[in-house]
Amino acid sequence: MSTAAPSPADVRLSRGTIARYATGSLGTGGFATLPGLVLAYYLTDSLGVAALVAGLVITVAKVWDVIIDPIIGALTDRDLARHGTRRRLMLIGALALPVLFALTFAVPPSLGPVVGAVWVFFAFTLTATAFSLFQVPYIALPAELTPSYDERTRLLTWRVVVLTFAILLFGAGGPELRGITEDPVLGYLIMGIVAGVVIAVGMLVATTVAQRPVTWAGGPSTGSGTAGSGTAGSGTAGLRTAAGEQTEGGGIREHYSNGIRGLRRSLAFRALLSTYLLQALATGLMLAGAQYVATWVLHSEQAVTFLFVALIAPALFAAPGWGVLARRIGKERAFSIASVLFACAALTILGTLWAPGAWIYVPVAVAGVAYAGMQSLPMSMLPDVISHDERTSGPGQAGSFSGVWTAGETIGFALGATTLSIILAVTGYVSSTAAETVTQPSAAITGIVVSFSLVPAVLVGLSLLTLARYPLRRTDIESRTQ
Repeated sequence: MSTAAPSPADVRLSRGTIARYATGSLGTGGFATLPGLVLAYYLTDSLGVAALVAGLVITVAKVWDVIIDPIIGALTDRDLARHGTRRRLMLIGALALPVLFALTFAVPPSLGPVVGAVWVFFAFTLTATAFSLFQVPYIALPAELTPSYDERTRLLTWRVVVLTFAILLFGAGGPELRGITEDPVLGYLIMGIVAGVVIAVGMLVATTVAQRPVTWAGGPSTGSGTAGSGTAGSGTAGLRTAAGEQTEGGGIREHYSNGIRGLRRSLAFRALLSTYLLQALATGLMLAGAQYVATWVLHSEQAVTFLFVALIAPALFAAPGWGVLARRIGKERAFSIASVLFACAALTILGTLWAPGAWIYVPVAVAGVAYAGMQSLPMSMLPDVISHDERTSGPGQAGSFSGVWTAGETIGFALGATTLSIILAVTGYVSSTAAETVTQPSAAITGIVVSFSLVPAVLVGLSLLTLARYPLRRTDIESRTQ
């Protein structure tokens, strides 16, 4: 008596695939965390670069990312069409990043603030380019690894567990590495070398998920995660044909336009991207401001380590809980709850204006619980958006979607650092070199606290308005895979 084959939505990803994919977030989390935490501070308080100029350096480098990410997305779709895997660009990025990352923090202060700013700009721009070569195809993989609504939540939940661990590791460990020697110049260089190598290792492990094409029943995939769900060959050939029709027919301009067209035609993508961009701006602002809070509000540079422990340790345990909640009430509702919780926690931190002290770690920890949901849930919603778009536009566009998504995420975090630099400049923050000791005006201290609390809370509040426009529900996704 024959038994019916399981539907694609019933096939579970292997633990090995989930582990290898999640390990990539050791790299993505490290790169997103450490430059956001220390780069502005490195420019203003080690190289003597003015706060506004430091913000401009970081922002312009990130704007370059916004330009190239959709192009990289189209190129990785082309790789998938030609070779059945997105691995090539991921490898190039993973191998180039550690060298470029170390160079970013290798500026001799004796060259002066102008040369230092130019050096950091070019080195960081190249580093960000290498990161995008990995990140864009990496984000495109979940839509192809599984068609299941819940399996995508499971996959991205564990990715966020590793991501939050990476933030803890680099957020706490980076400043510790910087302080391993009494010479701050050498300390930054050691930090850059060690962090760059660890980031690269995480990325290289994740490339193995995209190493060979396989298929799940009813559609193609580029990873080896759905064992027993199909055979390599026929599905991949179909994908090459479908994707090839869209990626081989035009030049770079056409490939870039694919991402813009996807943004225009998909309400779900616009709503989700707008929400995530606003939240990236909020979290990027808090990330960039953490070192300033530690130094000038808590009066201890080492306090930044405790801030990160308070933020990330709860998130390590909370991420699976958000996955459970999403399975019960839907991803979009769970995402809304996480956002409200984060905004309330951030607003509470405003109290440090009148009573600075160790109590700040409590609302930071609550924000950490919410942050886990604000990362895992939209990440698991993105492949739902991509697969839903395939109904009307056909396959082969995942790279274009992920390119636009990465560009939006990048500009959000970049504008976080820019917003902080503007607030610092307006409130009279005094920059210095590593050898100088300065006193900050009270207005600058107020600006630091507001940028770490009130402004992020308002931004996340605004993101709830765009999230309310997100139209997809579980039934919209599962109806395709039954």
